[in-house]
Amino acid sequence: MFIDEAQIQVTAGNGGHGCLSFRREKFIPKGGPDGGDGGRGGNVYFQAVDNLDTLLDFAGKHHWRAENGQPGSGRNKSGADGQDLVIKVPPGTLIYDTDLDLLLKDMNEVGLKVCVCRGGKGGRGNKAFATSTNQTPRETERGREGQERNIRLQLKLIADVGLVGMPNAGKSTLISRCSAARPKIADYPFTTIEPVLGIVELSGYRRFVMADIPGIIEGAHSGAGLGYKFLKHIERTAILTHILDIMPADGSDPVENYNVIRRELEQYSKALAKKQEVIVANKTDLDPDGKIIEDLRKKLSKDIHPISAVTGSGTKELSEFLWQKVKELKDLS
Repeated sequence: MFIDEAQIQVTAGNGGHGCLSFRREKFIPKGGPDGGDGGRGGNVYFQAVDNLDTLLDFAGKHHWRAENGQPGSGRNKSGADGQDLVIKVPPGTLIYDTDLDLLLKDMNEVGLKVCVCRGGKGGRGNKAFATSTNQTPRETERGREGQERNIRLQLKLIADVGLVGMPNAGKSTLISRCSAARPKIADYPFTTIEPVLGIVELSGYRRFVMADIPGIIEGAHSGAGLGYKFLKHIERTAILTHILDIMPADGSDPVENYNVIRRELEQYSKALAKKQEVIVANKTDLDPDGKIIEDLRKKLSKDIHPISAVTGSGTKELSEFLWQKVKELKDLS
């Protein structure tokens, strides 16, 4: 199950209380105070790991708490510190403080680790209060409470190439052809109901990540269809790959379909619409003489990469082209 938003509460551990104790040993009638300090409460961290791509772990667990520090004890023994809590999230997770409506951290790199709640400081035992004028203090400190936050998590998938297009344009077939991803493929609209990531492997140990986004329809920017919910997942992609069905089953015009998607991208985000775009004409097996492709090139006045995701024709060349584009962008950054 793909889940890209979650609301949770995180609480750091409380500090342990200081100890009230006096040394009591045979032949030492005035041993003095020996109460130890309490241990520090555990901190709460978030860490981005590369083996996660959903926030499913947070679906049934709302409260996350680090371990409390242990109280001090006699013989000047300090309490053990509470164990830190490290919450693992997928790369691309945004961490918000719900109460402050504040972005705390963008976990956009694997291995990134951030502390969101500090554990409470341990209280001092009575040994710490001994002075020359107060040699038998009966004063101690209670451990301080750990910080608490209400957290909103939002996942925006990180991919090099994002596939966009109308429903049934062939995005799922293409990603299954180019990678080991196995999305659901069928001859009805909205077969893909959640984003799918696939790693495209090329010779020479070259690879890039491709994301298949559910089909976008007119009005998606304002909530129509499934597109709006997942448009945020292509905000992080380096390149948009626009898949055009050259012979739509509903008889619609491929050029108008292209324009519809472009309008939706622009209305959702100007920055998204400005991303580098590669136009791919799919289902060329239905256009053996290439007339439809030539007509599309003339009407759109753009470079078009013809492929057939079903037969595999042109998909290797497209993968090489996309790799080169991704490499150029990475070299510039």
